[in-house]
Amino acid sequence: MNHQNHIIELFAGFSTNNKEKREMKANCTVTLIKGENKIVLVDTMTAWDKDVLLKELKFHHVAPEDVDYLVCTHGHSDHCGNMNLFLKATHFVGSCVSHKHMYYYHDFENNPYKLDNNIEVIFTPGHTSTCVSVIVKNTNLDHGRSVAIVGDLFEREEDIFDESLWIEAGTEDEKKQRINRLKIAEMVDFIIPGHGGRFAVTEEIRQKLREDIKQ
Repeated sequence: MNHQNHIIELFAGFSTNNKEKREMKANCTVTLIKGENKIVLVDTMTAWDKDVLLKELKFHHVAPEDVDYLVCTHGHSDHCGNMNLFLKATHFVGSCVSHKHMYYYHDFENNPYKLDNNIEVIFTPGHTSTCVSVIVKNTNLDHGRSVAIVGDLFEREEDIFDESLWIEAGTEDEKKQRINRLKIAEMVDFIIPGHGGRFAVTEEIRQKLREDIKQ
């Protein structure tokens, strides 16, 4: 029997945009993946959330030194505030891959980066020019269905039918973000967005994202 990759949502992110005050209250979603051979952590919240993150990891029997790969989906401070806790891990900040003083070149535009069996990092720019997402297949969710952990490619489920939520949260390339939103939705059964909980990808969602590309 094939090993299932266990997806554990440690923290469901949030974001609230106050246009009048020109400010946003936000923190990111954090996801732990227990793979067949490797442990992967995706995003780390702000530097002020150290104790919250460590408490959640301990609850799931994971110490910082157990993490093999730390993937920060992009370089914004709410996603990479606690990287220094994971000093044995290989670090991703978007498409930048490093360990200690070594930096590793990878052609993300043409090739996924494999982390473990059925776990890979793919290039999904839009919110920033270097954003990445983690694709996990054969998961513990709903009898092995697939999941994409996407950072701010999707703000939260509601942004599918109210696109102002992801556009106003910031996009460096709106066209690429639309293309990659559809790309991800066509690939997987569930999405874990950057500032909300996991949601199922329905055919209605896919059709809406197809229509969005035509804009």
